[in-house]
This record gives sequence, structure tokens and C-alpha cells, in this order.
Amino acid sequence: MRYPPFFDEAPAITVRDPLADLLGAADDGLIDYRYIDAVRLAGHSCPTVAGAWLMARAALRALYPDGPAERGGVSVEMAGAEDEGVNGVIGQVFTLVTGAAAANGFHGIAGRFARHSLLHFSTPDAGAGLRVHRRDNGKSVSVALDLGDVPAPASLRPLLGAALDPQATPEQRAAFGQAWQERVKCLLLEHADDPAVVRVTRLN
Repeated sequence: MRYPPFFDEAPAITVRDPLADLLGAADDGLIDYRYIDAVRLAGHSCPTVAGAWLMARAALRALYPDGPAERGGVSVEMAGAEDEGVNGVIGQVFTLVTGAAAANGFHGIAGRFARHSLLHFSTPDAGAGLRVHRRDNGKSVSVALDLGDVPAPASLRPLLGAALDPQATPEQRAAFGQAWQERVKCLLLEHADDPAVVRVTRLN
């Protein structure tokens, strides 16, 4: 798979998964997730996928300041419905990184390591973004994304129109793709730790 080099420069997320440790899938259960993993999951790279990646990273860093975060150790609550807007995509990225799954998730072994029913939609008090709750100590944070400081290139709309034209040339399609990824690159490399873009609020 060939992809833009900046994917490898984006912040990585390291978690410890006790289930992976038990089953011998990873030494000490340590798993390093890269942005390309989220891209492969979603099938594309966009501000939503990149934003969800950064929100998951920020929430876990806040809840596990001494790191690494425990995969399967948090629940995630989103205010909107699963099929509303981009909630489904965001939820999938959070499931990848945190292990928190909806009702169809892993049901555990001997009463341990369950991942199902840890991702909830249509939770009114989850706030404008989403809420992540650490299951062992009860600490929670809310995390939201504000892309106001990461504007799309001015040329993006006309480039999109040209790329969608049935008679578009490979060069026109490539020009749109490059412009599209420039915003994603800016978000991941310049605003990963920007509190005005990735907003984390401690709830307790």
C-alpha cells in the first residue's frame, strides 16, 4: 500500500492490552497503533478520521498520564446516534484504539476481558463531543474537536468539482487528493497537541 509519507509522521498511540498479553499476541500486551491503522480501518484519510485519532489519543493521555493506557479499560459515550453524521466513523476509530465496542464486541473469557457494550451512542449527557470513562478508577474526560483553526485550502471546492467530472484527468484527481490530504497533514502534524483544536475537559 502506497500512502502519503506524513501518515508515518503522525503521532502514534501505544496501549497495553491484557487480552493480547494473555493470548500471546503481543509481548507484555503492548500494541503500537499508527495513523495508517485508522486509515486502513476506515478505507480513507480525512479530517474526521484524523480528528477521531487525535481525540482518542488525547483522552487516553489525560486518563492515563503515566501511560500506557489499558486497552479495554475505558468506556466511550457519544451524544449522537450511531447513524448520525460521522459518529459511526469516529466510533470505529475509538474501538480500534481503546477496544471499547458496541453490543457486537468481544464477550470475554471467564468473565474477564469483555469489550462489548463499552461504546454507547445517543447518550444525551455526553456533551458536545464524547465522553471517555476509565473503568478502574471512575475518572472521566470529555473530548471534542474544533477545526476552526485548520481551514480547508481555498482551492479545494473547485478541485473537487474537477475531480468528480467523468472526464477528469488523472492529474486533476491527483491534485484534489493532494489538496485534501494537506488539511489532514496540518491537523496531524501541527495541531495534535493544540488545546484549541483537540479540547479535553476533566470531569472529575
